[in-house]
Amino acid sequence: MHTQGALDAHDDPAEVLGVALSASQDEIRAAYLRKVKEFPPEREPAEFERIRDAYDILRDPHRRMAHRMASVDPSAPLSSLLDGRAGARKFVGPDAWLAAIREK
Repeated sequence: MHTQGALDAHDDPAEVLGVALSASQDEIRAAYLRKVKEFPPEREPAEFERIRDAYDILRDPHRRMAHRMASVDPSAPLSSLLDGRAGARKFVGPDAWLAAIREK
């Protein structure tokens, strides 16, 4: 379990909530509520902060797309982003993604 609090550059918000990147808003909200019950802020403040941050990213369409763009393997075909698989890669962070693009 991650105990440092807020999400860092290598955390995957979808993984924190236990949903797919292609999850609907209803699925994201349901997962968030389950996690909040499991890790209430008064007992697990650091984990609650991670859960809240993950929810904030995934519920906002612009932030969610930015996350998806940063998590895609730059060598994966564009179709993998468009069909919801997001390159089927572990979150690598924007710095690694940009570095890979610059190498090409």
